[in-house]
Amino acid sequence: MKTHAHAHSHKRQEMSALKNQLRGQSRKITGPRAAILEILRAHPHPLTNKEIFSEMSKGSCDLATIYRSMHLLEKMGMVKRFDFGDGAARFELVGENDDGHHHHLVCTNCSEVVEIEECFPKKIEKSIAAKNGYKAVTHKLEFFGICPDCQR
Repeated sequence: MKTHAHAHSHKRQEMSALKNQLRGQSRKITGPRAAILEILRAHPHPLTNKEIFSEMSKGSCDLATIYRSMHLLEKMGMVKRFDFGDGAARFELVGENDDGHHHHLVCTNCSEVVEIEECFPKKIEKSIAAKNGYKAVTHKLEFFGICPDCQR
């Protein structure tokens, strides 16, 4: 997978801060959990469980451990799950002072991912909520297209 590396503050989080987040929620810092956090820190874009597993050192854990760990880290708010419409959940590290809210532009041909900084104003969410009688409306939005390289 190609990457356009935006340097995001959550990517540069210190491992010690990540481990403290685990400790702060009374969670053990197992070898696989530490390795997963390190892999996510090193990647600018969301990874699937299988991509994370392929980066782990051989024999360090099995795929089921990755799935359980990702579920726990998501529940703790340390990672955010994304769905790019291909049936594989992807995960990205969430920074300490970051709500993890941003969008992606994904190439439907080569799976290149670009992070999109623009977002809808809160007033659109409030308007949609008011029209439909909902409260606490949020959104997830991903864009899909064909990247410049694949157009050549």
